[in-house]
Amino acid sequence: MSIAPIVIKKHAGIFTLEVQQVLPISLNEAWNFFSSPQNLALITPDHMGFEITSPPAEKMTLGQIITYSVSPFPKIKVNWVTEITHICAPHLFVDEQRFGPYKMWHHEHHFEETPNGILMLDKVSYKLPFGFIGNGFHPVLVKNKLLHIFSYRYEKLNEIFPTIKPNHKEVVEGT
Repeated sequence: MSIAPIVIKKHAGIFTLEVQQVLPISLNEAWNFFSSPQNLALITPDHMGFEITSPPAEKMTLGQIITYSVSPFPKIKVNWVTEITHICAPHLFVDEQRFGPYKMWHHEHHFEETPNGILMLDKVSYKLPFGFIGNGFHPVLVKNKLLHIFSYRYEKLNEIFPTIKPNHKEVVEGT
């Protein structure tokens, strides 16, 4: 099992999480996968009960509002509303929380071609509610939960887009 290279820093009361991953796919494949809101459920841990509650959309659009239901902790359901605020296809899109558990959530999704495939960078800037009290929960609850979610995504994306493609041999009977 590989470990996601996740970095979380704090500056002026805002936390920033960054994780990079190289996927052995084309820029178009990356864009088609990540720009479909339906695929978010595939890369979110099952125990979080992630469900899109807004009408389904095949592809995201600028200004699109997407509503979710998610359970960050057992028996606690949270409604989350995000807006797609920037799209620079096929290299970047940004979703921002409009209503949800964070005081601020700004998630940048970057895609860059490299010789080994696509370098994907997730950069999430977030601020917790309740000031210093909320920040006190960061190391114990929030940070660990985000590390778990983004590590799960890292592993799941390695499963969906394996680096080494299986070698399929054609079997021809009677030869």
